[in-house]
Amino acid sequence: MATTTRAQGSRRSRRLLPAAAAAAVAALALSSCGSASGDADASAGDGELSGEVVFWHSFTQGPRAEYMERMAEEFEAEHPDVDIRIETFSWGEFQTKWTTGLAAGQVPDLSTAQPNQVVEMINVGALAPLDGVIDAVGRDRFSEAALREGTLDGVSYSMPLYSHAQVMWYRTDLLEAAGLEVPQTWDELKEAAVALTAAPGQYGLSVPMGTNDLMSARFLNFYLQSAGESLLDEDGRANLTSDAAIDGIEYWVDLYDKTSPEGSVNYNVLDQATLFYQGKTAFDFNSGFQISGVAGTSPQLEDAIAAAPLPRLDADDELYGGETSNIATVVWDRSDVKEEAAAFLEFLYQDEDYIEFLHSVPGGMLPALSDIAENEAYLDDATLQRHADSVQVISDAVPMGTAIGMEEGPLVQSGILTSQAVIEKMFQDIVLNGADVEEAAKAAEDQLNQLFVTAGVSF
Repeated sequence: MATTTRAQGSRRSRRLLPAAAAAAVAALALSSCGSASGDADASAGDGELSGEVVFWHSFTQGPRAEYMERMAEEFEAEHPDVDIRIETFSWGEFQTKWTTGLAAGQVPDLSTAQPNQVVEMINVGALAPLDGVIDAVGRDRFSEAALREGTLDGVSYSMPLYSHAQVMWYRTDLLEAAGLEVPQTWDELKEAAVALTAAPGQYGLSVPMGTNDLMSARFLNFYLQSAGESLLDEDGRANLTSDAAIDGIEYWVDLYDKTSPEGSVNYNVLDQATLFYQGKTAFDFNSGFQISGVAGTSPQLEDAIAAAPLPRLDADDELYGGETSNIATVVWDRSDVKEEAAAFLEFLYQDEDYIEFLHSVPGGMLPALSDIAENEAYLDDATLQRHADSVQVISDAVPMGTAIGMEEGPLVQSGILTSQAVIEKMFQDIVLNGADVEEAAKAAEDQLNQLFVTAGVSF
């Protein structure tokens, strides 16, 4: 649930009202076909800073939220005429909040954003350029790939805060007890997941299909990436009817039937991860956040989890990056305090403080700054050292992947693929209503392509 805190004096919290329905939000967002965002670069400048900066972030876990509270207080101590007002939303709430807020003229001054959301924001002209802040922190410290996700016509509209990549997590103890090797292929994963399913207490792998998240799109994208394809074809159209796509849909439907709890048809990312945290699934796909999730929920299992590269079609196929997320921060073009927002943003990247932020969820957030990744203070963390092999698997995957739908660069289609639940509804139609796979795939593909056109895409 969303919360608000105020970063000055006695900090207070309140609950926010639920946002409007997702379908209405999508219609508002897609009806505004965009171009480049504002021309005024948000940079810290040299003048006196004053005013209220509204900062929306999605760091709902205690340590990360507490870190942002502290940084706001420290910034206010240095700039007593600035008030940082923090509002916290889950990622799902944020998607609704920003799209409805943009239509109503009620957006923050500064926020976090996922890469697919950044592209949608740029497309509707919602963001201010951030080249000044990026240059102040050090442009060469960021990966070119991460910066490119928020760049249009040579102008940067987002600033990477941290990175993570999707990998395959597994229970070492369960595989060992069953005499199974770590799966390298999709067929091997299915065989192992079926063997380790003993419902209702234990499932091999949950297959999530909830329409309030992107999980079905994520899982199908993994399979397509392993086949050398993606959810978009070379012309930027949706790709749900190729042979590989149909194979992937059928693969996940079969695993849902054989290895997954029935309720996973409505699971979002947290529902999915919680099963693994609780020790109820033998496999899962996620980032390094699994480490803290298991440690906090089932500490007795922390040494019984490990990460491996995503499965391939054949064991001798090359490794690939299924999905990399470069979580970003953005300054909103409608802000009247761009200079103050930019100054606070730059303030977050001081080495010692930034390392503390990364250590609030060790392994879950990998540094967006290349030199920090080699910094002794960053590496001197017990959790990172305890799970060094798994963290290395994730680190290796980061440069190989992109956000979903961004294989050819930042495209507005990527945001639509992950925010409109078209793929999730397709899977639900197949498993709940018995819809024909090829017919459901064609209908979903056509719907996505129409949404692309509505958003201003030309084929």
